[in-house]
Amino acid sequence: MAGLRPTSPHAPAARLSRTAAILAALLVAGLSAAPAAHAGMFDDDEARRQILDLKSESRARLDKLEAANRAQLELANQLDNLKSEVAQLRGQVEMLTYELQQAQQRQKDFYLDLDTRLRKLEPQTQTAGDTAPAASGGDAPAAGAPAKPAATPQAEAKEYEAALTLFKGGKYKEAANAFDAFGRAHPQSDFAPSAQFWLGNSFYAQRDCKKAISAEQVVLSKWPDHAKAPDALLTIANCQQELGDHKGANQTLDRLVVKYPDSRAAQSAKDRLKKK
Repeated sequence: MAGLRPTSPHAPAARLSRTAAILAALLVAGLSAAPAAHAGMFDDDEARRQILDLKSESRARLDKLEAANRAQLELANQLDNLKSEVAQLRGQVEMLTYELQQAQQRQKDFYLDLDTRLRKLEPQTQTAGDTAPAASGGDAPAAGAPAKPAATPQAEAKEYEAALTLFKGGKYKEAANAFDAFGRAHPQSDFAPSAQFWLGNSFYAQRDCKKAISAEQVVLSKWPDHAKAPDALLTIANCQQELGDHKGANQTLDRLVVKYPDSRAAQSAKDRLKKK
């Protein structure tokens, strides 16, 4: 036909070549883009892994901090509890100290009151005809030596009262010296048993229990029937208790109850024995 161009025998081959070239270019482009995409995917995984690691590490640190805080809180609570217990114990110690002081004061007042009552029953002044007979034989004073005037009952009472005033004033060491001097100077005085008793109590007030026991034992050996004898036994029992000799203290209290059952000291001994 006149209007149509003749077809070249090489046209299909040319088109195939162009198509192949395009496909090859696309394949090359795809291959070159694949490593980049794979690298991008790898980078995302690594980032997520690192984030997870950071979260895990942060959680571990938070757990440690919480544990430390709990431990500090427990220690603070224990410290508060210990402070409270110490305060309570301090209060109990102060209360016991106060009660001990009150008990000691009551005991001293009891002894002083008892001594006052007993002194009212003791002999007072003596008449001129009641003076002691003159010594004879070996007891006579040496020739030319001035005779020592005998102390009057008034002087003895004044000396004894002065020693007792020292004890009442809490001057126990001075009182002990005064009572000891009185006993040496007036061994036959009507006040001698009481002076010896208060000598023991002066030692007891100084917490010298061994000397107190020795002094009170003199009362029991020289004047076992005196009104101070039961109280001397009670002081001995108190000293034995403080020295830790509980068995000896109980035995002394039993002895007091048996020997002086009607005394006020015996009643006190009975009360103490009931509590044991």
